[in-house]
Amino acid sequence: MASFKYFLTIFTVISIVELSFISRTAHSIPFVVFHGISDNCRHKGITQFTTLLSSWSGSKGYCIEIGNGAWDSWTMPFLKQTAIACEKIKNMSELSEGYNIVGLSQGNLVGRGVIEFCDGGPPVRNLISLGGPHAGIASVPLCGSATVCILVDVLIQFAIYSDFVQEHLAPASYIKIPTDIDAYREKCKFLPKLNNEIYKNSTYKKRFASLDNLVLIKFEHDEVLVPKETSWFWYYPDGSWEPLLPAQQTTLYIEDWIGLKTLDEAGKVKFVNVSGAHLEISYGDMKKYIVPYLVDSASAQSRISESSNLWLWSEHDEKRLNLYSSR
Repeated sequence: MASFKYFLTIFTVISIVELSFISRTAHSIPFVVFHGISDNCRHKGITQFTTLLSSWSGSKGYCIEIGNGAWDSWTMPFLKQTAIACEKIKNMSELSEGYNIVGLSQGNLVGRGVIEFCDGGPPVRNLISLGGPHAGIASVPLCGSATVCILVDVLIQFAIYSDFVQEHLAPASYIKIPTDIDAYREKCKFLPKLNNEIYKNSTYKKRFASLDNLVLIKFEHDEVLVPKETSWFWYYPDGSWEPLLPAQQTTLYIEDWIGLKTLDEAGKVKFVNVSGAHLEISYGDMKKYIVPYLVDSASAQSRISESSNLWLWSEHDEKRLNLYSSR
């Protein structure tokens, strides 16, 4: 027993020394957070999320706001949101040498738009996606009771692919009704372009495929995204509501429209499933699945992953953040 205690003491000391060494030698590049719908960068959950990730990773985090936040997240067209985000990113000297993106729900589509469409922007190393509607959604997200929801309810009365709705209801830009594919491809203003579904833009594919890592986090009890597996690029086949196709069986993947297949075959795509409702994540899962990709050192990432249960875990790791404002 004495020898075991001695070994445990020595092992603990070594682990602490390793942590100290990593924090001193691992260079961390900045990261940006794009929040989800109905949210803004001033909300407590977003500021806490960004602060925690900065503290744990040693990298500087910035929440990028588009317009006035919550209202514009519902009403500003996505191409405009992406253009604003692009200009903000390019004007931040802190990001000039490269940065990571942490996307929350529809904020992932803004992040992907920056990666694919932003000419002259700094390189994006990793995209860590939490509950992103990457393959589209089949219904408008739950709105709640805010004032903006009155407008949302009115807009939903119009055809979802009408020019008016596409210009005034942001989620309409990534709604993909599987039994109305022709209208989607002709009228939907954003997702068909983002996913290279119509005109195959080699630049968009090259930029997306240049990521070091793509971390796709799905929430097991997500009832906001329909289907929840869109977080992993799963979706329904054209013309039918069934079966739900894994990413690898979709045409987007098979024909490699955006480079997802290229990234996956290179071992750069991580399909992660966590417990919880939409954007409800524990401290432990944040440390395990997000923090390692905010540290710009392969060896440091490996040590963090291998040692996380020893020196990253604490009694607070079961604590959860709820990052979905409409709940």
